[in-house]
Parts: sequence; structure tokens; C-alpha cells
Amino acid sequence: MSQEELDFRFDSAKQPEEEWRPGVKTRMLASTANGASQLCVFEQWCDPGHGAPTHLHAVEEILHVLDGKAEVWMDDIRVSLTNGQLVLVPAGRKHGFSNTGTGVLHIRSTLASPVFEAAYDDKRETPRRWLPG
Repeated sequence: MSQEELDFRFDSAKQPEEEWRPGVKTRMLASTANGASQLCVFEQWCDPGHGAPTHLHAVEEILHVLDGKAEVWMDDIRVSLTNGQLVLVPAGRKHGFSNTGTGVLHIRSTLASPVFEAAYDDKRETPRRWLPG
């Protein structure tokens, strides 16, 4: 295997987990930190009743439920998602989600930017810009 081939491979299980807020752990999978130039992909594990408060991104996002049950909202629209279901959130649309199940929600998010940035409706929530350390 060439060095070039190795540069594109990484073990997602070895990526560090962070607590983004109480009840929500996050693991970045692909971002500018490991060579992505167009996408940011991350997973979250949310305890029941927890998730992401209303926020927006300047780019599109896909929210994909891997395990559990989530209520996802975008503007005034609310939908329930379960294993394998996803939604596409257009750029600039306010949205959020919450774990409405009894177990841990496992969700994967994909943003059309290699850097995670979000602005929140709740001014107590710190605007987040995730850049590699």
C-alpha cells in the first residue's frame, strides 16, 4: 500500500469524543483536521431528552439517525425519525433535534463545509466553531 493510500485512511473509533453539552457526546469523523476540503462528518450520542437546540448553518446539513428515535424540526415543521431515516436541512434554515426515545440516540451529521460552525437561537448557547487543535 502506498503512502498516498494510507493518507486517506483513518480509524473513526480512534477519534476523540467530546461532551458538547450535558447529555450530548460528539465525535468528529471527517473535517479539515484530517484533510477534508468540502465536508464535515460527525456522530453524536444523545441521552433521552437531549440533542441540538435550534440553530442554523451557512451550508446544507444531513441528519441521519443511526439508532434511536429523534424529533427534528425545521422552522415550523416537525418530523420523527428512526433508524436509517434522514433529513436534508437547506443552508440558512433554523433547525434542531431532540432524542424522543428511551435509549441513547446515535445520529450522524454531514455538513457541506470542512469546518463546523453554528449560530444558536438561545443566546445562552455559545456559538460554536469547531477547528482542529
